[in-house]
Amino acid sequence: MERPQESAAHDHPPATALLATGDDVVKGEKSAYQKEERLLRPPSHLPQPEAPPGLTKVRSTGPDDERRPIDRSVSLKSTAATIDVSTIGKYLRDRGNVFSAAITKRISTLKEPPHDGGECDPAGSITEFHVSGLKVIVVHKGENVREEGETDGREIKGRVSFFSRSGCRDCGAVRSFFRDRAIPYVEINVDVFQERDKELVERTGSPAVPAIFFNEKLLGGLVALNSLRNCGEFERRLREMAGGRCPEAAPPVPAYGFDDEEELRRERPDAMVAIVRVLRQRLPIQDRIIRMKLANNCFSGSDMVEVIISHLDCGRKKAVEIGRELARKHFIHHVFRENDFEDGNNHFYRFLEHEPAIPRCFNFRGSTNDNEPKPAATVSQRLTKLMVAILEAYASDDRCHLDYGRIGASEEFRRYVNLVKDLQRVDIFSLSADEKLAFFLNLYNAMVIHAVIRIGQPGEIDRRVFYCDFQYAVGGYPYSLSSIKNGILRSNRRQPYSLVKPFGARDKRLELAPAKLNPLIHFGLCHGTRSSPTVRFFSAQGVEVELRHAAREFFLGGVEVDLERRAVYLTKFMKWYSADFGQGKDILHWILNYMDATRAGLLTHLLNDGGPINISYQNYDWSLNC
Repeated sequence: MERPQESAAHDHPPATALLATGDDVVKGEKSAYQKEERLLRPPSHLPQPEAPPGLTKVRSTGPDDERRPIDRSVSLKSTAATIDVSTIGKYLRDRGNVFSAAITKRISTLKEPPHDGGECDPAGSITEFHVSGLKVIVVHKGENVREEGETDGREIKGRVSFFSRSGCRDCGAVRSFFRDRAIPYVEINVDVFQERDKELVERTGSPAVPAIFFNEKLLGGLVALNSLRNCGEFERRLREMAGGRCPEAAPPVPAYGFDDEEELRRERPDAMVAIVRVLRQRLPIQDRIIRMKLANNCFSGSDMVEVIISHLDCGRKKAVEIGRELARKHFIHHVFRENDFEDGNNHFYRFLEHEPAIPRCFNFRGSTNDNEPKPAATVSQRLTKLMVAILEAYASDDRCHLDYGRIGASEEFRRYVNLVKDLQRVDIFSLSADEKLAFFLNLYNAMVIHAVIRIGQPGEIDRRVFYCDFQYAVGGYPYSLSSIKNGILRSNRRQPYSLVKPFGARDKRLELAPAKLNPLIHFGLCHGTRSSPTVRFFSAQGVEVELRHAAREFFLGGVEVDLERRAVYLTKFMKWYSADFGQGKDILHWILNYMDATRAGLLTHLLNDGGPINISYQNYDWSLNC
């Protein structure tokens, strides 16, 4: 059993092995080579090679540069070269002891001045030192490490809270003041928590915001905050508030609930929901083969008419009208979306919750929303109001970085999740062109935030799960991020590197797409990445103006002009969507309208001198904008 091992060893000799001739003589275990090729040794002033540990003899060097033969390696015959677990364990223990001894030595000399990168407090005690690239922070017994949200080394036991409204500059200044000083606070946005508007008036005697409270005591607005800070009184009050528990009389933290409690009380079930419940129980719902395709959970139009006639004791014509009303309100749909509702055994329908894509939508929670659908404009305004409040509270001032963890745990986001259920059967077709544009821009940006929280950031290679599989049910149809961007906002154009359009020729959603593509929509969409435009939400009244402003803001850092190299550097997505912006110099003429004066002047010079211009595209950063 040892012979094959020797053969294998000869097939792959060590790098230091000597080559032998055919006159070799083998004598027992000390088979030596009688002739060997000469090896050049390194100069004497350089380190000399050492013999491998598996050899029993060491080569000798004579005056004539001859070397004695070496014994055959026994690495494959003996256990000397096998892995020595005990040796490895001893090595690790020795290294651990050295490391522990180093830390112990440093800690034992805490009162001595540091000599190698350590830091001292004013009393001379070491508070920080480094061991083998590891920073060690020393905390004396009885001391607490100061964390964010503490003042003067003490935890804030009280509560700082302030009432605010969306879009209020003074509220933004108060928010920035607390953030810069790492003072934890509770923000009560009365545009989001409308039931708290009355409380604001009761506590302050005015609806004016911001209204800052230290526990239950009213501090005032921004002017009062600046006055207290300038005279030093703010720090004293903050320390006083930090030392005591927050009383129950202080403004309470926003609690779980719906976006508008008053609106919730006014909600009523849809007038057709009674007949829908009867149909869900009595209709023969089953899987059928229709046109060589399997249609799950469907029923025929005639079966539905018969159940309506039996339940309401009405004529067939009236029953058909009720069926069409149910289809218009998106309780039912044709299995192939071919008509609203027709009587007969050759027309098949199913309930909205039985559509294959609807149960996978992230605004669907086990059952459809059977309440009377709210006007689409109202739902759009409430959605925008909530998301603007979320951005103000949990995004950086420049909107480039979002705190997705805090957003997902916030009361504002919970109310947003409740709100998007109203989108299931909303009538989007009733919106004007500008209202549709603002609605889908805002819905896209809100869905991106929701998608990051629920499924994580978009992958650099496989992005299908994020952009195609994350869907909402809107107006009876499923919408993914890709279908909103390419099907609606880009007027049903193919996405990059795709051969198929988002919507088929008979898809009713095509009626929502604008007749002409507006390239500015690309600067109003945030994809949750660092290279995408900043997240923002638009108003229906000023969506065009706001889109132009978004483009100008993006091109402040999204384009570079190099006169010496005659090069223009653009963002990568302008290459991906070159069909929307144009080719060659056309795209440069287009962006001139949205560049600042300095860059526009440089680009105009390049365009007018008639020379060639090199257009390059910057690398796209797919990392999350957090």
